[in-house]
Amino acid sequence: MQNRVWFITGARTGFGRAFVEHALERGYNVVAAGRNLSKLDEIVKVAPNSALAVKLDVNDRAQLKDAVSQTMAKFGRVDVLINNAGYGIVGALEETPESELRAQMETNFFGAMAVTQAFLPILRAQKSGAIVNISSMGGQLSFAGFSAYSASKFALEGASEALAQEVKPFGIKVLIVEPGQFRTELAGSAMKHMPELEAYAETVGATRKFAASMHGTQEGDPRKAARAIEQAIDAPNTPLRLQLGEDSVSAIRAHAETLLTEMQQWQRVAADTKVSPTKA
Repeated sequence: MQNRVWFITGARTGFGRAFVEHALERGYNVVAAGRNLSKLDEIVKVAPNSALAVKLDVNDRAQLKDAVSQTMAKFGRVDVLINNAGYGIVGALEETPESELRAQMETNFFGAMAVTQAFLPILRAQKSGAIVNISSMGGQLSFAGFSAYSASKFALEGASEALAQEVKPFGIKVLIVEPGQFRTELAGSAMKHMPELEAYAETVGATRKFAASMHGTQEGDPRKAARAIEQAIDAPNTPLRLQLGEDSVSAIRAHAETLLTEMQQWQRVAADTKVSPTKA
């Protein structure tokens, strides 16, 4: 579909930039949203008529309102909303201050929800569109050291699953994307490392080393992720969840199998919780 409009948050680097470049190559109109407007201008200047850069910190509701207004003024519609803005935290739960936990949730969860809520009236009026929420394999399972990050992605997935049912009657699709390791900035500038407590060296230490070492070596190609996402949202039966990367598929499958095995083992105990019949 030509003249389709993609609105992408966190568009300056990584997945966001790949999504912008993919959409422009496909001949679509694109709104690249991010906190650094000058960096975004560099991305969209190659297609000034079909691309718009808007300043948007997803935690700033005034900027969000302005971004929606600019989008509608230039293009008059939105067909694909991609909630991509976010960052990660590495650290044991005890190592992570409440302020950092709240900040993680504000950006990765509440920010995405605010952007979604801002565009829902437009999508409902159109009776069409797709909302793509970039989660992670960490939105289905977690590892020591990723409690804050996974909490934000679990929340995003829970809201998205309900949202998909709420908006289906309006012709709106919802896709949860669960990438594994992709060559983005998540393990670089988009990852915050919490102060270390020696007590967690054994459980979280390996995760810290992994997060620090994988930057720039990940096997996943963000441009191929963009292609896969478009294929999924254009499919007659769009999946609710799309794992990206063999590592994501394998890890989530193994996690699901473990969950089913454990459920089977404890089914009798779980079921034996009914109120006992009252004796006459």
